[in-house]
Amino acid sequence: MSISLRPAQALTLWHRVLTGLVLDGQSDLTVRQLTILLTIYLEQPPHTVRGLATRLNVTKPVITRALDTMGHKGFVTRRRDPQDRRNVIIQRTVGGALFLEQLGDRIVSEGEAVAS
Repeated sequence: MSISLRPAQALTLWHRVLTGLVLDGQSDLTVRQLTILLTIYLEQPPHTVRGLATRLNVTKPVITRALDTMGHKGFVTRRRDPQDRRNVIIQRTVGGALFLEQLGDRIVSEGEAVAS
C-alpha cells in the first residue's frame, strides 16, 4: 500500500510517531541513535564501529556512545572481530528487532490516520 502525503502531513506523521514513543516511554533514542539502529537493522551486516562511522560520516566515538545507549536498552550487542581484534562487530538482538517492528507498526498506523 502506498500513501501520498503533503509536507505538512509528513511532519504531522513524524510528530505523532515521536510523541507516541515519548508518551509510551518505549525509547529515548536521539535521531542520530535511531538512524544508527535503523542502519544496523536495514542494511546488510556485518556492521562495525568503523564502518558505521564512515557510512554515517561521524566519528567512531559518536558511534560508540550511541551503541552504549542501545546496548543498555538491549537493542544491539558488540563483540570483537576474531579475525581482526581491532574491529568491533555490532550484532542485532531480538529486543532491537522487536522495538523496530513495533516502531514500523506505529508508523503505518499513524500514517493511515494522517492520510485519511
